[in-house]
Amino acid sequence: MSVELSPSGLPNYPITRTVAEIARTWTIDPRIPATIRGFDAPFFQAGLAGYSDGAMRLVARRHGAPFCVTEALLDRTLINGGKGRRKEDPDLLATECGMGEIEDNIAAGLDDHPIAGQVMGTHPDEMARASELLVTMNYDVIDVNLACPVKKIKKSNRGGHFLAHPVDAIEILRAVRAVVPPEIPCTVKLRRAYDDTPEMSAHFEQIFAATYELGYAWAVVHCRTVEQKYLGPGKWEFLRELVARHPDRVIFGSGDIWTVDDIFRMHEFTGVHGVSVARGCIGNPWIFTQARALMRGETARLPTLAEQRHALESHFELAMQLHGEAAGGRRMRKFGIKFAAHHPQGDEVKRDYIEVDTVADWQRVLNKWYAPA
Repeated sequence: MSVELSPSGLPNYPITRTVAEIARTWTIDPRIPATIRGFDAPFFQAGLAGYSDGAMRLVARRHGAPFCVTEALLDRTLINGGKGRRKEDPDLLATECGMGEIEDNIAAGLDDHPIAGQVMGTHPDEMARASELLVTMNYDVIDVNLACPVKKIKKSNRGGHFLAHPVDAIEILRAVRAVVPPEIPCTVKLRRAYDDTPEMSAHFEQIFAATYELGYAWAVVHCRTVEQKYLGPGKWEFLRELVARHPDRVIFGSGDIWTVDDIFRMHEFTGVHGVSVARGCIGNPWIFTQARALMRGETARLPTLAEQRHALESHFELAMQLHGEAAGGRRMRKFGIKFAAHHPQGDEVKRDYIEVDTVADWQRVLNKWYAPA
């Protein structure tokens, strides 16, 4: 069952079993929870630039996400005390949003663990220093971003740029793993290559092999190239071939996960050990609830209007506490637009959220379309 319309033009990868059967029989590879305590289901919420702040992560956790990744945190910004040194600290988040002791707020569902701090930068020494800072902030995992395809990142020699420069990428990986204590896992986010040339395919293989040789727990591989950005379909067949070539390595898949069905279809078609849920969980924390229901052999159902209102109110409250009214209101407008997809009159709700400018506007739209029972 599909609970949200997927973008058109995606390949229909064949599977031989129903999604319900795949979900019911899929158990998490024991190496995953052995590496990260509390990571108890084979899917997680990816880091999403401009979206996956603490508010979004906490709402996702309340709906069944077992593990979350921060937005990419720039190494120099971390070192200079900027974004990531406060707003993304998973323990300050609990105390500030709950306005009490961290232990009390963990009990109240404000525990942002297990979590990966995702770091991105240019120079090995700065990436190492930033990673050390994330360790002091009690992140459970350090995740190195060698995947971001944004043009300004390329100009700064960060993210996916490194897939065209394997020697430099491996130096980054080596520097981070050297300073992170051995008991704290490191992971890496990759794309399948910089572009579709044979040279770049070879560069990917070189970096992928070094990831595991250097002691990284796993790679999360997005099945588009850097040049492709987010346009056009990903290539799930690339993930299938990668897993087949490396059956002993834990590999997570990413790309074109829009509905709960896609989580299990990707696993079945490719054989990946887990699935990274990115754009498909924006305004849709129920994708995790539905995935857990299917794994229990239950039906994955749509959220009721009351459940939608509750999620929106929870997200709104957390955003206000984290960002204040002005910035929080702007963030919640774009989330409201995404949440509208679940409403029976979604197009009208979306149009109303597009017009939102103030917190009062946001509350008015919520009360108009999600009236309390």
